[in-house]
Amino acid sequence: VHKSSSTWGDAPPTPQPKCADFQNANVFEGTDLKVQFLLFVPSNPNCGKLVEGSSDLQNSGFNATLGTKLIIHGFSVLGTKPSWIDKFIRTLLQATNANVIAVDWIYGSTGVYFSAVKNVIKLSLKICLFLNKLLVLGVSESSIHIIGVSLGAHVGGMVGQLFGGQLGQITGLDPAGPEYTSASVEERLDAGDALFVEAIHTDTDNFGIRIPVGHVDYFVNGGQDQPGCPTYFYAGYTYLICDHMRAVHLYISALENSCPLMAFPCDSYKAFLAGHCLDCFNPFLLSCPRIGLVEQGGVKIEPLPKEVKVYLLTTSKAPYCMHHSLVEFHLKELRKKDTNIEVTFLSSNVTFSSKITIPKQQLHGKGIIAHATPQCQINQVKFKFQSSNRVWKKDRTTIIGKFCTALLPVNHREKVICLPEPVNLQASVTASHDLKIACI
Repeated sequence: VHKSSSTWGDAPPTPQPKCADFQNANVFEGTDLKVQFLLFVPSNPNCGKLVEGSSDLQNSGFNATLGTKLIIHGFSVLGTKPSWIDKFIRTLLQATNANVIAVDWIYGSTGVYFSAVKNVIKLSLKICLFLNKLLVLGVSESSIHIIGVSLGAHVGGMVGQLFGGQLGQITGLDPAGPEYTSASVEERLDAGDALFVEAIHTDTDNFGIRIPVGHVDYFVNGGQDQPGCPTYFYAGYTYLICDHMRAVHLYISALENSCPLMAFPCDSYKAFLAGHCLDCFNPFLLSCPRIGLVEQGGVKIEPLPKEVKVYLLTTSKAPYCMHHSLVEFHLKELRKKDTNIEVTFLSSNVTFSSKITIPKQQLHGKGIIAHATPQCQINQVKFKFQSSNRVWKKDRTTIIGKFCTALLPVNHREKVICLPEPVNLQASVTASHDLKIACI
């Protein structure tokens, strides 16, 4: 009798590890929590392991000596797995050697937003019980980093509060606004919830919170109306969600790319655009904060100030990062009306523009220009002195002045570079000048 080698003698094939995934909830059967914790490790970033207790954790590749990143999604309109989460997990694991745990609370987050809000406390308690199991395995509180998206940011805040603010870090990606803008600090994310709390605001006029909720609060492009997002309602769901989800895509991009998403503290977005905030001396002693996995966002002072609003401009698509330059114009003579000058940087057929307004009876005006190309690759600057709109005859007004620019942060005046010759401008006529800045 011939025995087949596949049945006798050989060891059975090793069973492939079963990967767990997010649940799908019918919109009408939501509200029950049914929380799952899915562990992803650097050696197998595409395969989630369902972990409940300490034994699951020990058998699934969890490494207590590494940092742990906990991702908490927000409200789910359709009761389906968040479209961004797979990429987020992969990118995190490529960017840092850590345990990544995704909290699946799809069941509790779907249906009606206000029902999801009611589940926040219950979910926070479940996450605390789970984190306690990590502490039993020897994980330190300070090595835990919660990344919460929208409503998930406030869940992270409540978890952090239950741990007495001793968790290492909480990152809120456009923390939810509805039901939270006027909530007490006990109910929402705030700077007391972890050793370092940061928030990235991209939709403050809609789904995101308007107020600062961390040590550092990034108001990207002013915190609303993100470039590249549809501005018309007929774009449907994309119109509704694009600004809100930009915070997630910005963070993923910051993990993938080395170009810095650096921001600058300022009292308001308007003051930032007007060139009134050029460095990070106050209150960060020149350590400008950056989005991404930089320790304490790159802020190197203790104790950390709280609720510092910081501003930056971005492009409309990944990698999103822009360089920010101060642009200044010094008039030779005072004028009896405001002087508006459009300044455009040119770099290999790409242009970046800004406007300088010099108030009447003043000689100096400034602004901020954002450019995706490094400053030393900008080879030309164009000026257009805006006409005073005399309809019946051509405006022949001319002005003379001096133009200067400097890359932010401007920590000292030596960084300021001025055109060697005076700039002569006639109303509505574009003038071009070569710009030569050495690469550092």
